[in-house]
Amino acid sequence: MTHVIVLGNEKGGSGKSTTAMHLIVALLRSGKTVGAMDLDLRQGSLTRYLENRKKFCENNDKELVFPKVVTVEPSSLDSRAESQKKETESLKSALKSLAGFDFVVIDCPGANTHLSRLAHLHADTIVTPLNDSFVDFDLLAKVDPGTGKVLGPSLYSEMVWTARKQRAMMGVRGGIDWIVMRNRLSATRARNKKTMGDKLEELSSRIGFRLARGFGDRVIYRELFPIGLTLLDLGGVNSPVRLSTMSHVTARLEIRSLVASLKLPVEDHPAAESSEDGEKKSAAAA
Repeated sequence: MTHVIVLGNEKGGSGKSTTAMHLIVALLRSGKTVGAMDLDLRQGSLTRYLENRKKFCENNDKELVFPKVVTVEPSSLDSRAESQKKETESLKSALKSLAGFDFVVIDCPGANTHLSRLAHLHADTIVTPLNDSFVDFDLLAKVDPGTGKVLGPSLYSEMVWTARKQRAMMGVRGGIDWIVMRNRLSATRARNKKTMGDKLEELSSRIGFRLARGFGDRVIYRELFPIGLTLLDLGGVNSPVRLSTMSHVTARLEIRSLVASLKLPVEDHPAAESSEDGEKKSAAAA
């Protein structure tokens, strides 16, 4: 049965597209079939990432793994009800076309749109990248500015709760596993970092999400986007680009750690396992 992974957060710049791309490549390299949808119809970062990847292969005569991409077009109808109906049918049709795939990864916009709400309703796993700041935290919870006490769920949390409730009312078997991943964590033991961690731990038990460590604040993630590569494309015997620093090897371990923490229904491909073992040995030796 197809497992739907939704990358969601109502704030831009949190790393949704970068996370989506790395998850896609990780799943493909584990031998799974993967479909992809980009519902950020304005920015289209995941779409451009994949286009850059295709150009890299053409310009360098390389072969890389690719997902099956399905496009969902927005409705231009004047009637809101008719527009939403058309978009609902379009998303359902797209999901139906990927019914035979192991996974579908959906990248949502940093906004509360009808298509984004629909995607969350169909999610088996929701991954919410969150920059390590209280600006991003505000989308998850309301905080008393005087005491710092968490008062309750905020905008995005309420959207996930609505999706869970609607899914249960529809009689869909299985709940939504929600993971909040802390992105761009600094290496220093800053006071803000500890406070954020404490607040997220408190909130996770109240509104029902799991915490996962995301990606460090590394330049390499921004450098790979223009050429369409991920860290998992680097460093192997037949890789198009070799890893240049120990930091990049450590970053690859971040990716594998994230995939493991999502607890997806996937078994590692033997080649992926041996690659990971090699990286762990290299990191330990450093």
